[in-house]
Amino acid sequence: MAILTHLLGAAFAFAAPPANFTPNPSVGPSQGSIRFKDSPHFRIYNPTSDSIASGTISYLEAAYSCFVDDLHWRSPGLSFRPDPLPAVDSIPANQFYKLNVYQLDSLPGAAANTPTDLNLGLAWLNVQKDYMSNPAVVVHEFGHALTYAAKYWIDQTRTGAWWETVANFVADTYSTSTHCAAARKRYNQPEGNSLIELNKVISDSFQVIVDGTRDSGNYYQAWPFLAYMHNNPDNYPGLGTSIFPAVWTQYKKNSDETPLHVLDRLLGSGTRIQTVVAKYWARMAFVDIGNPKAQALFNSQRSRLNYANLDNLGGGRYRVKSGRRPRYMGANIIPLKATPGNVSVKITGNTGPLTSTLVVKTADGKSVRYVDLPGGNGQTNLLNGEEAMLVVVNTPNNLALFDPFKLTAETNTGVNYEVQLTGATA
Repeated sequence: MAILTHLLGAAFAFAAPPANFTPNPSVGPSQGSIRFKDSPHFRIYNPTSDSIASGTISYLEAAYSCFVDDLHWRSPGLSFRPDPLPAVDSIPANQFYKLNVYQLDSLPGAAANTPTDLNLGLAWLNVQKDYMSNPAVVVHEFGHALTYAAKYWIDQTRTGAWWETVANFVADTYSTSTHCAAARKRYNQPEGNSLIELNKVISDSFQVIVDGTRDSGNYYQAWPFLAYMHNNPDNYPGLGTSIFPAVWTQYKKNSDETPLHVLDRLLGSGTRIQTVVAKYWARMAFVDIGNPKAQALFNSQRSRLNYANLDNLGGGRYRVKSGRRPRYMGANIIPLKATPGNVSVKITGNTGPLTSTLVVKTADGKSVRYVDLPGGNGQTNLLNGEEAMLVVVNTPNNLALFDPFKLTAETNTGVNYEVQLTGATA
């Protein structure tokens, strides 16, 4: 029995990560850095004070606990150099490294960034000193470190803009989501406010779903799409918390495909990602995506958002404005004015790639119903006090292989359509 116990012990020697990771001062600009503070998974270099370092450690350890321990993302303390990536339980304890965080006096053009050592396969964080106590900034960068650790998006051009979408998703999820509530509690961290930027994600909902265009794109703001799929309020098979790390582990190696291609495969044969995108935008009519903090901001800011998507042609007919035609996987969200009774919609024009929904919020504001409009046609009956919106989404039959930083006419040309409304006006 003693021999069997010894053999089993040897076989499972790497079954669990160590409680304290190994410092690795060769990662990042640590030369000459004699001041640092350690925690089990992080080393903070050159902190202004011990209290600043302790505060940064508290929320970073909470974020680590949420994403790595609870949600099972790959640790940024592991090298992404091996190919293929080994199973975590096969990695020796001394190859789990602390993530280095460097406080810098200045960082031109940025509050923080996440460089990486491609030889070692390890990232580190640079944080300008004024942002060390700001989880929204630092956990965003931690999101980049998680993406590096997952490996398979590195050097894939068509995923590039999505790195920022993921990083802001990580920052908001850490701060607001019930998925991170237990981790925040372990480290005495408060729930925060949502990072949602409604004036971009809703006012410019017609844009390509992840648009990396300089100065006008949405790639930092598009993260609610990821939050919707992560929360999965519509219970689509293949979605939910498992989309991470699956968007990386199921990425076709060196294919330069888009994340939408991966998500389409995760759904299996029963549903296409176009259907999910259309339902996401329908739920964004009232920000009904499982994020109460984001929805509260919507309720307080909605009167200031831009919904001017249609031109009135008279007689209940409307045409989408040329500059706001929905582009690839983008949408128009159109508030309707209506009294109780029947409301009908007929969309004409290029209806092939369009998916449309009537979205109705009950008078008490506690629930929302979604009425599909197959072929752009349908109706619903509004009760007293109910509020309706029409959502029209560009959902082309075929997924595009596109680089969000270099959009072409294939994705950046909107779809033209007209709407006939009965029982309501836009």
